Amino acid sequence: MELWSKLRSLDAYPKVNEDFYSRTLSGGLITIVSSLAILLLFFSEIRLYLYAATESKLTVDTSRGERLHINFDVTFPALPCSLVAIDTMDVSGEQHYDIRHDIMKKRIDHLGNVIESRKDGVGSPKIERPLQNHGGRLDHNEVYCGSCYGSEESDDQCCNSCEEVRDSYRKKGWALTNVESIDQCKREGFVQRLKDEQGEGCNIHGFVDVNKVAGNFHFAPGKSLDHAFNFLQDMLNFQPENYNISHKINKLSFGKEFPGVVNPLDGVEWKQEQTTGLTGMYQYFVKVVPTIYTDIRGRKIHSNQFSVTEHFREAIGLPRPPPGVYFFYEFSPIQVDFTEENTSLLHFLTNICAIVGGIFTMAGIIDSFVYHGHRAIKKKMEIGKLG
Repeated sequence: MELWSKLRSLDAYPKVNEDFYSRTLSGGLITIVSSLAILLLFFSEIRLYLYAATESKLTVDTSRGERLHINFDVTFPALPCSLVAIDTMDVSGEQHYDIRHDIMKKRIDHLGNVIESRKDGVGSPKIERPLQNHGGRLDHNEVYCGSCYGSEESDDQCCNSCEEVRDSYRKKGWALTNVESIDQCKREGFVQRLKDEQGEGCNIHGFVDVNKVAGNFHFAPGKSLDHAFNFLQDMLNFQPENYNISHKINKLSFGKEFPGVVNPLDGVEWKQEQTTGLTGMYQYFVKVVPTIYTDIRGRKIHSNQFSVTEHFREAIGLPRPPPGVYFFYEFSPIQVDFTEENTSLLHFLTNICAIVGGIFTMAGIIDSFVYHGHRAIKKKMEIGKLG
């Protein structure tokens, strides 16, 4: 019995007989408010415990020799698909012109409705017997070798497509003005496509794979016009004022998508106010920030974020800038690491105890202050009446 008595003396929570309780209206209101606050903060902690929080930190990017996927979806409302090409180049010297693989083009009318959708370079009509380099038509069991129309660098050089003829002319520095006389272009339906696409626009989307070094990629309708511009004017009555580089960027990202990523150019639209033809460069200067996102299961997504500024350079003076929409990008040496983390059970219980105990204590202090203040005022009023 003596042991139980000693344990009873250690009780830090002595009980008061209910006969001595004094319940007040202010105490009831404070109890209701404090209970609501406890419930609100309790459910807030539950939400934080159930859903992962994302922590971020900055590190130095030490990756080397990697490749980068640039995903794009761009609409040109006033440029036909046959006159829109995409090129890439970087500081390492790697260059790619008129990229066709992994790219889809959609012909659109002036209202933005899709007329036709096809992979670039697919669906061109062919003739049965192509014209040979020696001037005759392709015979049975004969290897095809198309003429380069005087631009060949050697006797055995072959130009088997309209694109190869244009490339051969470009290397010579010549302008290909009479496209309709080129057998390869006729076979591929280049001329007919230009006729069919008068007054149309183009949506081009897909991706390009580049080195992870500073460089640029651009949509350059001017490259195709260099080869066909005179023909367009003389044969199809295409005028420079019919073209402009107005565009809308539906989507642009560098790498894979990850939760919470914001691509600042998505939905950006630019319209050329004074339509003076393809005589200007719309330039986007992009700063790419390498990013690694690690989800709650430890899976990593290697991607990028970016910031951007833009500028339109008018074709004033000589030499005139090559027309088109250009994206110049460079990489930040700083990498951002995002990591999803769950609150531990111990931390969650600690926060719950802190919420309940803290609000209960503060409510008791406020109630005591109100109660004793009310009693003091009441006592002074009674003394004043007696006096």
